Amino acid sequence: MEVQLPFRSDQGFEGLLGLEFTELSDEVVRCQVAVRPELTQPYGLIHGGVYAAIAESLASWGTANGVMPDGKIAVGLSNHTSFLRPVTEGSITAVATRKHRGRTTWVWDVEATDDAGRLCAMTRMTIAVRDR
Repeated sequence: MEVQLPFRSDQGFEGLLGLEFTELSDEVVRCQVAVRPELTQPYGLIHGGVYAAIAESLASWGTANGVMPDGKIAVGLSNHTSFLRPVTEGSITAVATRKHRGRTTWVWDVEATDDAGRLCAMTRMTIAVRDR
């Protein structure tokens, strides 16, 4: 999958989140997301589901990058996200690092940080690899 970076998908769920990809390979995927009111929960903090969705998007794109040339697709299988520090303004930077590349599953660790570089959420994401 050839993508010109930085890449911002204006389609699908990534478009709603406002993901801007700055690195995309089958080993590392990086993006930034601007904090906006529609991404927060009632207390003004980024909603936990946003972190989980960012992680799934990054891991899915990274896996797809590696398996699409073989006619395969990548879909989320498991998402375990821990929320460590609230974010209320600025932007979120998320980095997905591939930990396992199997025939039917790939496993990624995703870390989300705030503008000060502080770890705010971390995710272990498993992606299923299936025939198209």
